[in-house]
Amino acid sequence: MYHEWHGNTDPQAPTLVLSSGLGGSARFWGPQLPLLGERYRVLVYDHSGSGRSPATLAEGYSIATMAAELLALLDSLEVNRCHFIGHALGGLVGLELALQRPALLLSQVLVNAWSSPNPHSARCFAVRKHLLNDSGPAAYVQAQALFLYPADWIAANSAQLAEDDAHALAHFPTPANLLKRIAALQAFNVEAHLGQVHTPTLLIANRDDMLVPWQRSQHLAQALPNGRLCLLDYGGHASSVSDSATFNRVLLDYLAEHTG
Repeated sequence: MYHEWHGNTDPQAPTLVLSSGLGGSARFWGPQLPLLGERYRVLVYDHSGSGRSPATLAEGYSIATMAAELLALLDSLEVNRCHFIGHALGGLVGLELALQRPALLLSQVLVNAWSSPNPHSARCFAVRKHLLNDSGPAAYVQAQALFLYPADWIAANSAQLAEDDAHALAHFPTPANLLKRIAALQAFNVEAHLGQVHTPTLLIANRDDMLVPWQRSQHLAQALPNGRLCLLDYGGHASSVSDSATFNRVLLDYLAEHTG
């Protein structure tokens, strides 16, 4: 899979692995890379079948498969221990990593993630699938900001969003791949195994997230043996972009706590 190293080049520096959400693009983490790179070795990657990681995803593609693909990449790069940060679908990958290879993870930060389906998110993803199937990629991309960001942020950042939309459309995955990725996150359910995840875990959630109810992160914080919830008031589903200053402060504080 396509990947990039950023930040500290010292091989002894703590390693961070960042995994984005449904879009699967390393580009999502742009607001975090400059600050994280001051101290950490940071690995970002494009998920298989998206962006610069071309692949035809198989039937039955799952979050467990995504985690196995990432483990293969980390093995090839000789990453044996790391801190993991995952947004939405990327957070589900983090839970799978913690189940498949718990010794890998020193800590993890899961942003607006979940451990099982919920009716509200199912309705949102049904709408997104209808947009893709009935109206095409351009309509899907145009609607994406409505699910990710607060209304006032969208109104104030139209130029940036136009640039982001153009980039997303130019690098849009095949609809078949995207539908399989949506099916994978809709099928994800690790409720029965949460007690086995002993990795120190910060759950970051946003009260104004209109895609994933913040209570899904609250549930994870209560069910994970070493879970902790940080509930933010503003930022929507992607506060790492829409309120990056607040998000970055929370992230850096937690990482500092777990890296000495």
